[in-house]
Amino acid sequence: MNDTKNNHPHGVFCWSELCTSNWKSGKAFYTELFAWGADDQPIGDGLYYTMLQKQGDDIAAMYQMPNEQKNAAVSSHWLAYIAVDNIDEVAEKAKQLGADIIAGPHDVMDAGRMVLLNEPGGALFALWQGNQHKGCKRLGELNTPYWHELATRNSAASREFYCQLLGWQSVEKPMQGMSYTLFTVADQPVAGMIEMTDEWPAEIPAHWMIYFAVDDCDNYVATAQQLGGEVCVAPTDIPEVGRFSVITDPQGAVFSIMTSAMNDVKCG
Repeated sequence: MNDTKNNHPHGVFCWSELCTSNWKSGKAFYTELFAWGADDQPIGDGLYYTMLQKQGDDIAAMYQMPNEQKNAAVSSHWLAYIAVDNIDEVAEKAKQLGADIIAGPHDVMDAGRMVLLNEPGGALFALWQGNQHKGCKRLGELNTPYWHELATRNSAASREFYCQLLGWQSVEKPMQGMSYTLFTVADQPVAGMIEMTDEWPAEIPAHWMIYFAVDDCDNYVATAQQLGGEVCVAPTDIPEVGRFSVITDPQGAVFSIMTSAMNDVKCG
């Protein structure tokens, strides 16, 4: 799938954004872990919207959590954005399908147009229609967002919502004693979905997990621990897919890393 000039193809995850309770410490953790650069863009009151970069190209972003969210005990978290061709139309359709609009649609200066949504199953995500900023400039490379996976308590309802909203196709794949849903756009995989069983703690809501591609899962886990991160899921092999781990950063945001076994990640 080739990128358009100002926007990634409709239905493709295009941007990742960290809202963190400690911007300075969070930036130090991720830039050290992934060898990212950081471009701090002032947004007023001594705050910054930091572009996280690989070789000078924007690949994700982060910002300091507002005080009202910190006071409300909101956890640090990553947010995934999906590219769409017409954000106002898709946002209206999302409402019709039962999603709650949290913010937007609105312009982000001349960078593009966004909307923040809470889908019927409870997972938070955003939509993006690029203008001067299309999103991640290095999709599918090492040390960039590589895969997105929805954990939901009602996979049938979630499948219907996203396929109707974004035109995704879905296929069921058996995987390690469970059924894994693969979402595709133009026959290319764009995301996955798992059903949250009773083994999941009740307080964990449905959510989108972001996986970052790395060349050695175990080494990155060791580095993350040295930098103050916690390992939620130790490095684990998925036959014919790769080796992954789930990590909580020192501020409490959860993310995953993956060393792919499918030779589909570019070194960049």
